[in-house]
Amino acid sequence: MSRTETSPRKTEPGTIIRVEQLEVDFDGFKAIRDLAFTLNSGELRFLIGPNGAGKTTLLDVLCGKVKPSKGRVLYKGQTDLAKYQEHQIAQLGIGRKFQAPSIFVTLTVQENLLLSMRQKRGLLSSLIAKTTPEQREKVQQYLELIGLADRSGEKAGSLSHGEKQWLEIGMLLIQEPELLLLDEPAAGMTDSETEKTGELLHRISDRQTVVVVEHDMEFVRQFAKTVTVMHEGSVLREGTMEEIQSDERVAEVYLGRREERSHG
Repeated sequence: MSRTETSPRKTEPGTIIRVEQLEVDFDGFKAIRDLAFTLNSGELRFLIGPNGAGKTTLLDVLCGKVKPSKGRVLYKGQTDLAKYQEHQIAQLGIGRKFQAPSIFVTLTVQENLLLSMRQKRGLLSSLIAKTTPEQREKVQQYLELIGLADRSGEKAGSLSHGEKQWLEIGMLLIQEPELLLLDEPAAGMTDSETEKTGELLHRISDRQTVVVVEHDMEFVRQFAKTVTVMHEGSVLREGTMEEIQSDERVAEVYLGRREERSHG
């Protein structure tokens, strides 16, 4: 089974998200203010910043959970996501994973993936429907990608916290979104699970565009390619982790203070 035959098609180069003059106002509190943000296809982008910086709110806007007060969010250059509902944005090719895993704990790992692949059917009809060889092969590919091939017949509820997170990522990936939004995917994991999650993100970014909100700075240092630092609802700095760490403004508002606390 060759990689070229089994891998979902890699996204073409170009801008997949362009955010212009974005503002999100919650009863007078501006969670995002005059935000400009660009994401290219095939990127693995980490969003970091203090609590309240607007990171999760930006993901909420991208997936349609929150509507902006002002500005535009252009998907692939022409579609303004602000005009679409959450389920319509998912159909356009944007998948979102929240912090807590959302899986069917009484079903097997394999059944969870099958249900996600057949998301247009009802729950019962999806389970009853006969599985084709092509569908079985596709499920196996994603089981191997997320590292759960040897757990496929086990109930999802028996998985560790990290394995549940990987399963939910697999449930999104099998729908083949072009853009995947992940909110703190490594939170609560063991060191070993965290390492495997970082490796998984790099494998995914060979196929899809990925945006990750993360607070674990060691995880970011180890696995980030490009980092966007947010502060008070705007972009403070973008660049490689080396560039971010050497920026005095970032150290002042975020990195330095965190490190002082962790060593204090």
